[in-house]
Amino acid sequence: MNAHGWLLVCILLSSFLPGIVIFALPEEKTGLRTTLNLCGSVMKIVLIMVMNIGIFSGRIYEISLPVIPGVVLLLNADPLSALFSTLSSVLWLLTTIYAVGYLEDSPNRSHFFGYFSLCVTVTIGIALAGNLVTFLLFYEMLTLTTYPLIIHRGTEKALRAGRNYLIYTFCGGGLFLFAVVWLQTITGPASFTTTGFSSVLLESHRTQLAAIFLMLIAGVGVKAAIVPFHGWLPQAMVAPAPVSALLHAVAVVKAGAFGIIRIVLDVYGVENLSRLRLLPYLNIAAAITVLWGSIMALQQDDLKRRLAFSTVSQVSYIALGISLVDQPFAVIGGLVHLVHQGLMKITLFFCAGNLAETLGIHRISEMKGVARRMPLTMAAFSIGALGMIGIPPTVGFVSKWYLGLGGLAAGNWLLIAVLAVSSLLNAFYFLPILTQAWFGTQTAPWPEERSFGRFETRLSLLLPPLITAVIVIVLGTLANAQFSPLTWVNFIIRGYGL
Repeated sequence: MNAHGWLLVCILLSSFLPGIVIFALPEEKTGLRTTLNLCGSVMKIVLIMVMNIGIFSGRIYEISLPVIPGVVLLLNADPLSALFSTLSSVLWLLTTIYAVGYLEDSPNRSHFFGYFSLCVTVTIGIALAGNLVTFLLFYEMLTLTTYPLIIHRGTEKALRAGRNYLIYTFCGGGLFLFAVVWLQTITGPASFTTTGFSSVLLESHRTQLAAIFLMLIAGVGVKAAIVPFHGWLPQAMVAPAPVSALLHAVAVVKAGAFGIIRIVLDVYGVENLSRLRLLPYLNIAAAITVLWGSIMALQQDDLKRRLAFSTVSQVSYIALGISLVDQPFAVIGGLVHLVHQGLMKITLFFCAGNLAETLGIHRISEMKGVARRMPLTMAAFSIGALGMIGIPPTVGFVSKWYLGLGGLAAGNWLLIAVLAVSSLLNAFYFLPILTQAWFGTQTAPWPEERSFGRFETRLSLLLPPLITAVIVIVLGTLANAQFSPLTWVNFIIRGYGL
């Protein structure tokens, strides 16, 4: 432990303590519950910004707790954890504002926001984990804290989706646990380092280390929704819109993608994986997932299910870039897409929630002419959708540009083809939505129209997607600015010698 390590504990407590208090609040304590949520969100962002400044200045943040011989819980902040924790904290604040408005008339709000805070706590714990054991602990806790959010509505459909989610994630978690234990018997404590374990071990344990790598990737691949482990995600869309936004942009899916990054860069390392020659398998799995998710999205009329399959596709761009770990441009594209996809996808889910909450719209076939009724919501949705396609000046273009450069540098025509085909498929399943919304003619009354005075919907529902949509444009236009995720990602890869 060092003198600055307690900052990491404070970062975790900033959402954990409000969550515990919220559980005990009566339902009618709306003001106090909202205040606790917002204060915790703001405090977390402030603490993470302090941490980021310290990391950039070379300060070390680390705290450890020995549990049993050979097992140490370790929190450690590095540039990569700063990227993920910053994304999670900023989007948590916006999702909190959105959830307060979305659930204003709903029952069991203290239950919901209590688990909501715990979910973000363990997500940040995943970001700050300094070794595989600590990562595993928070990774499994994430399953337990998100399950109550998925089944929040308590319907049979929600309960069925929750059971399916537990089956997938516990199976993946069990495989991940087995692989972690096996790896530690070979390498000792699997701490995250920029070089991975000693390359000497490849001489005597090559086959075992190859098998462990595949199991680790499969274990985290469940939450990352890599085909064929993706089936839980579309079903989980029965959850309220704030939960969908949390699953896709902040917590579960991103935790899986972040786990892939950690395993490749910090557990095995670039040199060891080059010698094992396993990354082409990850490359192929990611390519299949990108295309399969897009093809399945084309077939969905339910808006949230189309967005869910879009997530299956889009998150695997991260794995696609990391699989070309010897090509800096590809790694930059994959890492920066961790942030960019979160911003775009949370915008889309916020907007989908607005349509459902205001007009009762759940299906794409019901969206004809909806932009005339909700122009700001659909403007934000349009920016998110164009970003997913990769149209400049959105952040989606930046991600795909760097992935393309990496593919060209590596001579990997599979990646180039996947980018081209998937972008075309993105256009096929997003552009008809935009055309129908902006230029279509309403042929039937909205399913459940509600009035919110002079605004098109409740202000707490409208502001978050407008803010994230603006960020999508600003970070795409000013990609090389000092404050941009791209600049921080360049800072990250320098630490790996790429």
